Amino acid sequence: MQSAAAFETEASKIQDINSVSQFYDSLKHNTTEPLSTLMLQIITIILVARIIGYVFKKIGQPSVIGEIVAGIVLGPTILGRYAPEAFAALFPVTSLANLKFLSQIGLILFMFVIGMEIDFKVLRTKANEALVISHASIIIPFSLGVSFAYFIYKQYSPDHVNFISFALFIGISMSVTAFPVLARIVQERQISKTKLGTIALTCAAIDDITAWCGLAAVIAIVKAGSFVSSLYTLLAALLYVLFMLKIVQPFLRQLGEKYSSKEGLTKPVVAVFFFTLITSAYLSEMIGIHALFGAFMAGVIMPENINFRNVFIEKVEDVSHVLLLPLFFVYTGLRTQIGLLDEANLWYDCAMIIGIGVTGKFIGSAFAARYVGQTWKESLTIGALMNTRGLMELIVLNIGFDLGVIDQRIFAMMVIMALFTTFMTGPSLDIIEFIFKDKTKITEKINEDIASEKYSVLISYGNPAKGKQMLRLAYWLTKNIQSKISTIHISPSGELNKYNLVEYEKDSINPVRREAQKLSVDLTTHFKPALDIDKEIVDFRNSAKYDLLLIGLGNSVFKGSLLGNILGLTSKILNPKTVLQTIKERKIILDDTLFDEHTNFIIKNSVMPVGIFIDKKFNEAKNIIIPVYTIGDSFLSIYIQKFFSTVSHSITIYDATQLFVQYPELKHNFTNQLQNAKIISKANDEIKLFKSFDLCILNIDSWKECVKQKEEWLTVSPSILILKS
Repeated sequence: MQSAAAFETEASKIQDINSVSQFYDSLKHNTTEPLSTLMLQIITIILVARIIGYVFKKIGQPSVIGEIVAGIVLGPTILGRYAPEAFAALFPVTSLANLKFLSQIGLILFMFVIGMEIDFKVLRTKANEALVISHASIIIPFSLGVSFAYFIYKQYSPDHVNFISFALFIGISMSVTAFPVLARIVQERQISKTKLGTIALTCAAIDDITAWCGLAAVIAIVKAGSFVSSLYTLLAALLYVLFMLKIVQPFLRQLGEKYSSKEGLTKPVVAVFFFTLITSAYLSEMIGIHALFGAFMAGVIMPENINFRNVFIEKVEDVSHVLLLPLFFVYTGLRTQIGLLDEANLWYDCAMIIGIGVTGKFIGSAFAARYVGQTWKESLTIGALMNTRGLMELIVLNIGFDLGVIDQRIFAMMVIMALFTTFMTGPSLDIIEFIFKDKTKITEKINEDIASEKYSVLISYGNPAKGKQMLRLAYWLTKNIQSKISTIHISPSGELNKYNLVEYEKDSINPVRREAQKLSVDLTTHFKPALDIDKEIVDFRNSAKYDLLLIGLGNSVFKGSLLGNILGLTSKILNPKTVLQTIKERKIILDDTLFDEHTNFIIKNSVMPVGIFIDKKFNEAKNIIIPVYTIGDSFLSIYIQKFFSTVSHSITIYDATQLFVQYPELKHNFTNQLQNAKIISKANDEIKLFKSFDLCILNIDSWKECVKQKEEWLTVSPSILILKS
């Protein structure tokens, strides 16, 4: 019997082992399925692209540069070289076709948006000077590129490619400007509404149209194989363009005028526009001038109604930019093998390509701008902007690589050139600004507004509702003194396209302006897109020398974490009770973690006083309580005396820890500054006490003490103003 039982036990163990083995085999099989592989690739790509994109944003570069670098990191240059097994598992050769086609869908949507972002009204009215600059920025680098191709043709061209095809692609790849990146930089530099900004945007738009038409012609010549055949292709392309402009565009214009609102863009209407996009891309691909030209053309002929384009861009842009474009960057990175440049002469040629690219675009555009009457500062600025290549360059390079016109070495060199020229745009603009340093009229106006006899308050807000409440607080703080109140709303520039910029500015500022009218407040407003919002707030505030900066408490004490910033996680404003509960649960007591990263950055880097406002349906400040916890609270008396010097305010000083008994001079300081203030040394019921006030004003050190020790009354306290001297 015992041997039978032992046999059964052994058999059961073997069965368990077999079950585990079967489960493991099933799991391994499932993870290697094409769909599972693609999903894992997308997860990895988005995560790495967001991380590196976030890092590049923090150093003042467009996030697109970081995303391109992410592609190279995940490609054979980094991951394939230092972790070949992980690279082979993540990007098996059989999976690359799926990644390619999905990234192509992203590019089609992207080019569709680019076509829509070109404003032909501006081109018609501002094209005189821009036309000369734009054509110079194409002809000069194109000519230099074709000339350089003559010297490198034998060494770098594939065997089956003739010189004309090779030279045309080198020339056209030198001529491209990244309109989207240029538009974002113009927004961030706050020059989009100036003559300089308008010329730069117009130049880039004309450049895009010319370059893509030229690229379509080059593709036709390369694919056709013979000159006569290419003429037929170009004729078919011309008929296609006329069909889109003369037949399809008028129909879409009528449709756009009728259904321009969000409510009007129903699924059947949206389907018509997407059908137009896909059909246009298909026709251009069938003709032989590439689907991306068709997508660009579809965007160009979309209704010019601003509301329509804004709504439709918003529908397409998030999917294209966040989900699909990073796939293209990584697919490009998989093709970019920088390790092939393993000889000195190859790096010399790479440096030559960079030099020719910068000379043709930067110098060529700058001299053309100077020729048409721009100042040297404006000319060099236009040159630096037009030298930005970014994603558009990568698209051209991938087309050339797919057609077999350029080999892997030239492809890698050109990718490096695209990265270098885009990366140098920001520093170049900073250097130009430094060389031609000049105080702008805006800065002069700000400094005039905040003359020394006025107490100036700057309100920085993200949400207009928060801005209205902080304006109400500023109104009560400065009600009895001569003052100047200003607001600034800084928005992440990467989230705005050129069509929704003006509308977004109005939506952000107008509610606050209306509140100012209700309160009879003379308000100055400022709006600016920026890459680094926190730094921009501090720089703006410090340069203008305000007396007080008012900000709201961040969305969450954990919102400023690296992961939160990378993934763009947001949540509703946490009230003090929730914040305290979170802190209590996570055992976080360190000072820096009591505020989010946004608030901490401003506190540490602002050279002037900062007020952090925790809003609890604030309405007025007639009854104010000032809890005193530390010796450092003495500076509060100066603020309170300045703000609330009349009998219209009731001020109560709460000696929460019997500090006045230990330090009589502290009590004297408060009573001397605030002669009408009431002092309470002890409260039997703190919760009841705090419920009766409109506003609680605290020193930042006292706030930290309250978070640690006074959770009870903080949960029921009125709106709180935390001051950092």
